[in-house]
Amino acid sequence: MRFIGRHVIALIMTLLLSVTVSVVPAAAQDVTQIKLTEQHVKGFIAAQKDLAAVSAKLQDAGDKPDDALQNELESIAKKYGFQNFQELDDVAANVSIVMAGLDPETGAFTDPQEALKKELTEIEADSTIPADEKKKLVDELKEAIQTTPPLEHKENIDVVKQYRAEIEAALQ
Repeated sequence: MRFIGRHVIALIMTLLLSVTVSVVPAAAQDVTQIKLTEQHVKGFIAAQKDLAAVSAKLQDAGDKPDDALQNELESIAKKYGFQNFQELDDVAANVSIVMAGLDPETGAFTDPQEALKKELTEIEADSTIPADEKKKLVDELKEAIQTTPPLEHKENIDVVKQYRAEIEAALQ
């Protein structure tokens, strides 16, 4: 189970942090959960190549992207059928919540927050993990539990599952 927990944490962090750009500090951002459509997911997949091309600029900008970068993000969003970058960002967050809850082998969905809580309990009870590693894992899991919202729109599971392979390929 430890592998799945790390996979969940890594996927949540990667998806939420790689796409989210705003002048609001990350800790103050809330995920707006929306009902995903096939069009949302297809647009999200298609936009990944362009978003990957600006990822270095995003990292350099930190919490304060300049107007040119913000305009570039808006253009990418509109190119793929979104009203603005915020809508694309919301779709990315909702896709990430579902992807984080899908078992990599069976495809069964477990709410990411519940999976993280179970993982935390297992790690805290595991006496074979060295103390320093255990502390790090526990801290990461507690942070992930605090920042991972439960899934509000259960119908998103089926939409994301339908495009799971394409999503995984686009995020490579």
